[in-house]
Amino acid sequence: MSDTLNTVLLLALPASGKSEVRRYLASLTPQQCHDDLCMGPTLQLDDYPYVHFMHRIDDELVARRWPAIFYKGPERPFQDGFTWGALIELLNQDYDDLLQSRVVSVPSAAQYLFDRLDDVRAKVGQTRALEQIPYGIRRDVAAALEAEVAEFLREKNATALEDKTGKTIVIEAARGGVNGAAFPLTPPSGYQYSLTQFSDAVLAHASILYVWVTPAQSRHKNWERARPDGQSSILNHGVPLEVMLGEYGCDDMEWLLTQSEKPSTVRIEKVVEKLSAEGQRLYDLRSYHLPVARFDNREDLTTFVRKDQKDWGADEVAKVHAGLSGALKSLKALGG
Repeated sequence: MSDTLNTVLLLALPASGKSEVRRYLASLTPQQCHDDLCMGPTLQLDDYPYVHFMHRIDDELVARRWPAIFYKGPERPFQDGFTWGALIELLNQDYDDLLQSRVVSVPSAAQYLFDRLDDVRAKVGQTRALEQIPYGIRRDVAAALEAEVAEFLREKNATALEDKTGKTIVIEAARGGVNGAAFPLTPPSGYQYSLTQFSDAVLAHASILYVWVTPAQSRHKNWERARPDGQSSILNHGVPLEVMLGEYGCDDMEWLLTQSEKPSTVRIEKVVEKLSAEGQRLYDLRSYHLPVARFDNREDLTTFVRKDQKDWGADEVAKVHAGLSGALKSLKALGG
């Protein structure tokens, strides 16, 4: 068994410190990662860029008098909550591309993204809405997004080409439910639903680092970090109030921990399809117990990481390093 964590799902409410944790991890030497955090140097995946691109597509469609596909409005939630599952399917694809060192070369990065979005929408029972857009409108929307999406694809390809030996893959995501909701949360809200959408390849190697803040702290930090020009940034984007209350007013991580028969784990059960020797479709229920450790960020150990690294204080670094070290070592001890 490796002495470092293989795949870490970095989960928490918005603005809790996930992206700051990722930036801090990327600043460390391989020796620090190994000795203090039970990790290798990190390879990082995140579903937020796709959330941003969905907004961009909707904005460009509406500007051309075509109905929005993804959101109820620029400051409102998804039209269809099962988009949360589609986002996980995109992460599954990115994870597989990373493991296979797969480089994508296409004439148009934006048109390729549109096809991917339709594919994952179909997987979660949604319509292939992008292929229904008239050619001229789709061409113009693709042209408006091309430079930004091409840069994202370039970075994704560069990550896929990195040597995976001794590395730890970190996957960031945020999920939740309506403020004041009872548990269990109704699918597709919450981690219980989204975790089941991860591929077997992810779940077989994953453990969870949960960044712990309260919903009230999440809302407060969300307002503090938001910048008008920061919607494409993982560190400086803001989540609208309706979304914060309706999609992230609570989350079900604590509840899931109480439901597992194995301490400090989340039990995930998913239906998997396989073919019999005769070619018949068979369905089986597969269970996973994902180890969970909490990094307590209720006293805000991470906001300083948004600053230029030369301005990080020694005391600030020591506190965040100690907190992450304790959480990640316990995660490894749990079998991560």
